[in-house]
Amino acid sequence: MFVCQTPFCFFIITCMSRLIISLVQFDIKWQQPQENLNRLAGMISPLSGHTDLILFPEMFSTGFTMEPERFYEETEGIAYTWMHKMAGRTGACMAGSYIVRENGRYFNRLLFVSPEGEESIYDKRHLFRMGDEHLHYAAGNKRIVVSCRNFRIKPFICYDLRFPVWTRSRNDADLLIFIANWPESRREVWKTLLIARAIENQVYVAGVNRVGKDGRNISYAGDSMIISPKGEVISSLEVNREGILTSVLDLHELQRFREKFPVHLDGDRFNIVD
Repeated sequence: MFVCQTPFCFFIITCMSRLIISLVQFDIKWQQPQENLNRLAGMISPLSGHTDLILFPEMFSTGFTMEPERFYEETEGIAYTWMHKMAGRTGACMAGSYIVRENGRYFNRLLFVSPEGEESIYDKRHLFRMGDEHLHYAAGNKRIVVSCRNFRIKPFICYDLRFPVWTRSRNDADLLIFIANWPESRREVWKTLLIARAIENQVYVAGVNRVGKDGRNISYAGDSMIISPKGEVISSLEVNREGILTSVLDLHELQRFREKFPVHLDGDRFNIVD
């Protein structure tokens, strides 16, 4: 077994155990994809070379629209191309959702892309019935695990946050991410559930939400935040203000906590049946 004791080797090991994550909280211009992409490019430009993972809110190019037939992309459309380009330019992984048409159906699709162009997709599982999302979009049926800087990451979209069985980690994730358009009227629910998902899964949780008012006159407060595996708010963004939140997550610290308090060893085994 090779054991490195040099300062340089310690630096490499330490860096490999840390993930710098940036949450972009902004006011999505209603159904204006190109304007939103242009604004975001300017917002994230200072992050180039200074972060590992950049998260955008749900439907970041259009807002939470129920007109997918007007604003959909094919599988490699404008938002897809933009995310690949920005990942390469910033040197960071990226995740955000937009509208995709595939095989005649519309999906609220999260794309996770690396600077090298490797990609994974997650289609929103739980469609927001109270907003008629289930009438316009098809639901996904697959959970995914992606990797960035040795962190195992499970991505989810907005309403998924309310369903702990779907978001449950079986000791196969270190970070859960939730990208959202979560209304201000339910902001306490948003904050409470983010904390709950962190505690029950012993993982870091990152939740990024939009601000402003959409084309349906619904207001959003943001409340983007990062939660520790103990349920503590590590950092959060100012309410009702655009901004970028950047924090450092420590994988070794998470592993030490799990070893000291191994809740996962007593977790229930289960299968999800459609």
